[in-house]
Amino acid sequence: MRTRRIGDTQVGEIGLGGMPMSVEGRPDEARSVAAVHAALDAGVTLFDTADAYHIHANEVGHNESLIARAVASHGGDTSDVLIATKGGHLRPGDGSWTLDGSPEYLKQACDASLKRLGVEAIGLYQYHRPDPKVDFAESVGALRDLLDAGKIRYAGISNANPAQIRLANEVLNGRLASVQNQFSPDFRSSEPELELCAELGVAFLPWSPFGGITRASELGSRFAPFAEIAAARGVSPQQVCLAWMLAKAPVVIPIPGSSRPETAQDSAKAADLTLTEEELARLG
Repeated sequence: MRTRRIGDTQVGEIGLGGMPMSVEGRPDEARSVAAVHAALDAGVTLFDTADAYHIHANEVGHNESLIARAVASHGGDTSDVLIATKGGHLRPGDGSWTLDGSPEYLKQACDASLKRLGVEAIGLYQYHRPDPKVDFAESVGALRDLLDAGKIRYAGISNANPAQIRLANEVLNGRLASVQNQFSPDFRSSEPELELCAELGVAFLPWSPFGGITRASELGSRFAPFAEIAAARGVSPQQVCLAWMLAKAPVVIPIPGSSRPETAQDSAKAADLTLTEEELARLG
């Protein structure tokens, strides 16, 4: 698989998001492990997780532990794998999501993630979502301290706007490695953040990248071109979607979520799909 850059590290240009493996509706662990193995076999080296990817209050870090076990049990060379995780979003176990962006909490959460992942330094640690109760610069300052302490290799932020991206890069002394925002055919309001990341040379990781694709074949859908191009190319609409994202800028590294081996491998094949200028114009 072709690669793109996070910090000074090259990763496969299609990643894998682990959230579906651990939240409501999750499958048995064997299928999720098979999905991770299938992704690795297809050349995926970036795996995105979070301590909040769980259901019950007593299983914080469920997905982190699962991803770590799956990678370790693969049997192949996984030395180039970069596991990205996040802190600052919490699930108290009642189905809700809460926030804690305090520096003290983020540092504690990072220590707990380190243990679950079984590493000396987390590959990419991301502030999951801004907490309106805490000054954003203070929250990002915790990532700066974690970088300086050698507990994380790279620092990123998620669900951020352009002003927050610039501020984070300033607080991190130019060491912001990634921004993870929602971006899809159905959710394009993160275009300014994507463009800023391209300007700064910061990796942009679209989460939930398939928005709208499931409805692409509906009569009159504005997403129909994805299905039409897919049919003409003999590939899935999901591959067309990911190839469209890759064409946006060389900093884009989509992280489609999956818990099925077949969908993980299908997504990875998007790295081999290059759309024409005419096709990209149709997709917008």
